[in-house]
Amino acid sequence: MKHRVRVSSREARRIALAAHGFDRPRPERADDARHFRRVLEGLGILQLDFVNVLVPAHYLVMWSRLGHYDRERFDRFVYDSGDYTEQWAHEASIVPAEFWPLLEHRRQAWRPWKRNPILKLDDSDAYLDAVMQQVREQGALVAGDLPPVPGPKRKPGDWHRSIPRWALEYHFARGDLGVRRRLKNFQRVYDLPERILATEHRDRSMSRDEAERQMLRRAASALGVATLHDLADYYRMSPRDAAERVAELADAGELIVVDVEGWREPAYVAANARSPRTIDAASLLSPFDPVVWFRPRAERLFDFHYRIEIYVPAAKRRYGYYVLPFLLGEDIVARVDLKADRAAGVLRVQHAYPEDDIDTVATLESLASELRQVADWLGLEEIAVNRHNDFSTQLGNITCPQNRSST
Repeated sequence: MKHRVRVSSREARRIALAAHGFDRPRPERADDARHFRRVLEGLGILQLDFVNVLVPAHYLVMWSRLGHYDRERFDRFVYDSGDYTEQWAHEASIVPAEFWPLLEHRRQAWRPWKRNPILKLDDSDAYLDAVMQQVREQGALVAGDLPPVPGPKRKPGDWHRSIPRWALEYHFARGDLGVRRRLKNFQRVYDLPERILATEHRDRSMSRDEAERQMLRRAASALGVATLHDLADYYRMSPRDAAERVAELADAGELIVVDVEGWREPAYVAANARSPRTIDAASLLSPFDPVVWFRPRAERLFDFHYRIEIYVPAAKRRYGYYVLPFLLGEDIVARVDLKADRAAGVLRVQHAYPEDDIDTVATLESLASELRQVADWLGLEEIAVNRHNDFSTQLGNITCPQNRSST
């Protein structure tokens, strides 16, 4: 029996961070498309989230790897280049346009939620057909461009969407419509796929097995080292469906089976994975960054227990409302609860906590520098730190030395 290669926990961490793009320094200024393309191609997916407490989370994923960049220029690149498209892939995500045929089996299998109010209309098929006809005749549109339609009475827990928006989302999930762009209020503008995507992507077809193999290849490349569950989660496949495809890739030599120190399950290393001797990173991470979005993986890699507490009642929150991990080198060393107070022009550090066994001085200096850079990127003139513990007090003294006693 062939013995598997054994990988230390530290080496696994470096392989993963290198795959995520953290083995490269940030450019001095990410001003052109090649920087955006490098990150998006490396990740293979960018999960969209528009909670705007600090900045929508997907913009922060790009910040972590690029530093200061122009968000409007990035949006134009994503939606106007023709090389990327929105799809349900992890969650709502930006993926390469070539993923359109890879996700066809999901669009065909999609069925509306049983409480979808579209299903309760007297003649839902006629209404859905009318929506498509309006898009064909009038071009790209938003939900507000469609005639209002009275819907069923809302019940507690229902999503607050108009009937026109439900209809457009229905067609988007099926692939009848795509997303042309996003408005400044983040609203989707819908259009026909043939007006958005190149014919080569729309006309290409493949079996579900081959589509899943390709997605798992991309997941393995983006993760560097991963368990079966890590690989399956990347593009939201079930581990049961992924297992056979992963085995095929391992048999073909595209994945190398390894044992990682401290991991209970076998892991797979992408054949093209990099294993640098060091990682010299210093970055805040989005809650939906692939480094931490699959929480069991974050715990395995970094011994870092992370949950988003937006929906937790304030009195029960442990760390804060919108808490971001801080990566320094190859460790997650702190977490900070941030808010962009745009009216006051202030980046508010509402809570800050160190992880165990860190170099506190190095962490504070690097975190303070990162906060200053983020504030500048967001056009915020000041940083205000709530000094609620020793760590945050020291952080406040570094970031706001002229005001050592206030929040």
